[in-house]
Amino acid sequence: MIAVVNEQKNRVHPLKYVLWIGLASIVMMFAGLSSAYIVKRNQANWLTFDIPLIFWYSTAVIVLSSITILLSRKAFLDRNMKLYKRWLGVTLLLGIAFVLMQYLGFVQLWDSGITVSRNVSFSFLYVIVGLHALHVFGGIVALLVIYLRSFRSRIKNYSAVPIDLMNTYWHFVDFLWIYLLIFLVMIR
Repeated sequence: MIAVVNEQKNRVHPLKYVLWIGLASIVMMFAGLSSAYIVKRNQANWLTFDIPLIFWYSTAVIVLSSITILLSRKAFLDRNMKLYKRWLGVTLLLGIAFVLMQYLGFVQLWDSGITVSRNVSFSFLYVIVGLHALHVFGGIVALLVIYLRSFRSRIKNYSAVPIDLMNTYWHFVDFLWIYLLIFLVMIR
């Protein structure tokens, strides 16, 4: 009996396994886009551009949101549901702020003449940053679902799987954004 219990403790939850497979596929997609960016950058018609300052501010926002989701998870594990809801709500607001700041960065780029149809280098920027923002938006939807579920009056079980999944995904999109920003600044 003890062997069965130990074996079950060492198993990865099926949803966590699926999440890791999904994250691996996202890594492969962005690795392919990064590779294509590097290859295309050597073309004669490649134009360089400056990253809008608001993208740097949005980086601070998403890093802060990684801290707040950690605090939310800790509060959940401590069974402090009031604090859990508060930190989850703050994370949700910071995620929305990040996407809005990304949108404002795109507006700045567009207004300065950096449009998708103007040059392939600009198209890469829109695709890479836009895909990341789309993944963050998906995370916001998941955060919203978890946040709304936290207000149920009857909680049948206190499974940490949803907040663990959200925590992993949110840190992933945070690190991915930091990589993309450094990549776009260094490889122009």
